[in-house]
Amino acid sequence: MKFAALLAASASLLTVPAFAQDTAGDHDKSQDFNGLYVTVGGGGTLQGSDRGETLVFDTDRDGVYGDPVNMIGGTDAFAPGFCNGAATGTGNIGCRNDKDGPEFFGRLGYDRRMGNVVVGALIEGGHSVARDSVSGFSTTPAAYTLSREADYQASARLRAGYTPGGGALFYVTGGPAYARLDNKFATTNTANSFADNGKTNGWGYAAGGGAEIMVARNVAIGLEYLYTDLKDKDYAVNVGPGTADPATNPFLLNGGGTDIQRSDPHFRTHSVRGTLSYRF
Repeated sequence: MKFAALLAASASLLTVPAFAQDTAGDHDKSQDFNGLYVTVGGGGTLQGSDRGETLVFDTDRDGVYGDPVNMIGGTDAFAPGFCNGAATGTGNIGCRNDKDGPEFFGRLGYDRRMGNVVVGALIEGGHSVARDSVSGFSTTPAAYTLSREADYQASARLRAGYTPGGGALFYVTGGPAYARLDNKFATTNTANSFADNGKTNGWGYAAGGGAEIMVARNVAIGLEYLYTDLKDKDYAVNVGPGTADPATNPFLLNGGGTDIQRSDPHFRTHSVRGTLSYRF
């Protein structure tokens, strides 16, 4: 529902008067969408529900995750369960939804027009405030939350489109993407010690499509949808002894510590954005 509402609201960016294209004057429309351009834009970033995501554990620190964290009697220390979001308490009482929010970006690109076909390449950089979290709950009781958001992100993409005689362009785009991810860890466990490796690098791809309309000579506005999938397997939280008793603490029973990661390393987002471009 949130995505549909954002898409409908963003569509108004392309609802321009019928005479908008005429304001460009009697220029040669065969040169529309041809050559170098710069773009600024902004919009909203939304995330899926990440259903089924959990925390995974490496209790013997051999680099292989998926070990059980058990109490002295063999019962599961994380029996209360997990949820896809930031914990709202210490028991399995639910999580806040992942944070959606605004984004902004800049782009430099070059198009080559061949008749009604346009092909090109672009580089783009920007920032989004979207945050992705997952939480686990132990029987102590305590809550453990891993969160991440992109400090900045960039992509280099190709695009191909069709322009019916100039004035408007409909295109698809795709290519590799990167983000510098700012990871955070929070817990209500005050007995163990915790350390993490903070910021990590996410690599993946971005793909989508959109439309542009020339509204004045050399000036175009547009609407674009972009799906981004970034993968980060480097972030981990290291659980140490702190003041906990090694003989009874479930994180310490296998030899002094446990590492925690997400079960799903992918950070997936959907973006709907408006664009304003100047063509040289």
